[in-house]
Amino acid sequence: MFAELEPFLQQHQAWLWCLTVMLDLGFAVLMFRLFGRYGLYGVIVFSLLLANIQGPKLTMILGLQTSMGVILYSSIFFATDLLSEKYGRREAQRAVLLGFAASVMLVVLTQVGLLYRPTPQPETAAHALRVHEAMSALFGYTPRFVFGSLLAYLLSQSFDVWVFHRIRNATGGKHLWLRNTGSTLLSQVIDTLIYGLVVWWGIVDFATALQLAAAKYVFKFCIAVIDTPFIYWAKRWRRPSPAKQAA
Repeated sequence: MFAELEPFLQQHQAWLWCLTVMLDLGFAVLMFRLFGRYGLYGVIVFSLLLANIQGPKLTMILGLQTSMGVILYSSIFFATDLLSEKYGRREAQRAVLLGFAASVMLVVLTQVGLLYRPTPQPETAAHALRVHEAMSALFGYTPRFVFGSLLAYLLSQSFDVWVFHRIRNATGGKHLWLRNTGSTLLSQVIDTLIYGLVVWWGIVDFATALQLAAAKYVFKFCIAVIDTPFIYWAKRWRRPSPAKQAA
């Protein structure tokens, strides 16, 4: 079935993007259903690491150039806001810091791994060299990328948690759609500007960096709207008790 679907999705990237977002959010909902807040912690860490790994890959969707990191970021918005809604600001901020720590670990340990030379043994040397070169291309982070991506994530997600609760308090706990969408749209202005200017400007020219930033924000706007029904759906589930989560 997938073999038949693959040519269609390659020719219709907008449909592929919609499918990816739905899968990303669907897995996040499933993780929450199965594991409660711990599942959301796992979603944030996994999605952030995957977005960092695939972030440099550029593609075209609906005539806009964007990176895979934006596409794979949707469940992070969802998980952070759902943690805020169900478990409070402290749990959401803890998840943000957990994702940040995991990203630092990824950067450090992948750089250490690249120091190992591929084996010279004749029977495996060619394979080892191909893998080493592929990993060097994938994990050969520049200081600009490391600093920009980590700074953008930490500041924007911390701001997202703060804005979410400010809106919640201002509305008396009503209008979940407003705090879910509003906190994401405001916080991602910070993320988009930092990532676009710190990470991309210098690799590409200033105009291209702004174009990438603008396209990134368009997709994040769409994702913020798309994930609203998912958070309403998940909110209706009864909050798992600590005893059940620890069992």
